[in-house]
Amino acid sequence: MLYINDMSKRYGSFTAVNHLSLHIPEGDLFGFVGPNGAGKTTTIRIVCGLLRASEGSVRIGGTTAAVGSKEMKRLIGYVPDFFGVYDNLKVREYMDMYGSMYGMYSRDIAKLTDDLLELVNLTDKKEVYVDTLSRGMKQRLCVARALLHNPRLLILDEPNSGLDPRARVEMKELLKNLHSMGKTIVISSHILSELSEMCNSIGIMNHGQLVTAGLIEDIMQQLAGGSRIHIRIVSEVEPAVRILKEQANVTVESVRENELIITHRGTDSEISALIGYLIQNQVVLTDFHREEGNLESLFMQLTGGAQ
Repeated sequence: MLYINDMSKRYGSFTAVNHLSLHIPEGDLFGFVGPNGAGKTTTIRIVCGLLRASEGSVRIGGTTAAVGSKEMKRLIGYVPDFFGVYDNLKVREYMDMYGSMYGMYSRDIAKLTDDLLELVNLTDKKEVYVDTLSRGMKQRLCVARALLHNPRLLILDEPNSGLDPRARVEMKELLKNLHSMGKTIVISSHILSELSEMCNSIGIMNHGQLVTAGLIEDIMQQLAGGSRIHIRIVSEVEPAVRILKEQANVTVESVRENELIITHRGTDSEISALIGYLIQNQVVLTDFHREEGNLESLFMQLTGGAQ
């Protein structure tokens, strides 16, 4: 879906983005994280056509249009980290204005406005002035506006910045709903716990460079040297320990009464096969679960604790 190839952005002697290459597949909910000044917002603004890269290229799907062109902008819905001031516009008029910018027919704008306001739970605010809405409502309205022209890629820069806890929950549920509908979404955020609850993949930037990118589970497993797994059994523990120690990708870390902790360096299918193998050998399991990774600790490990 989104292809960034060897992209850099320099301001004189300062390099904000340094030879960034990244592929975000269609249907991903991708979290873009990094310390302040890492280059996230610069990257987003280049992808959206608001800045010109010093070198490199950006492609969405199969289009070869230039970044910032009308064709490219039609593929992107952008939600910035701030909301412009619209003192004399009602919500309906705000949607009309943006629809007209994309050359949409009035009847289509009206129908889509009703559908999108329902999606973001703002149906009853249609005739309300935009500047009277709460910060959370404005953010949800901005998402509706960004979806008006049915973009292939939705990009949000710090969407939860300044929101109260309830508004953050509402935004999180909205984005998860959009993801379930098949939208490709990129979110830049510092709220790592919320990204871990929403995103299926992440990219971590530091000092203008991409440190790592991919599925959260894969990155966690790679850094930890495997999956840490807890096993609870009701049968004798020694036969289970003996079987586990015979497995090439398994390290037994802890043996307690009725509980084992192991590290498995194999794939998910190999882990599943291990469960079956234990059962076949009369090991009676009551629990078998992977220890959840922590996005905050991953972030600190990869960025050296930079803020």
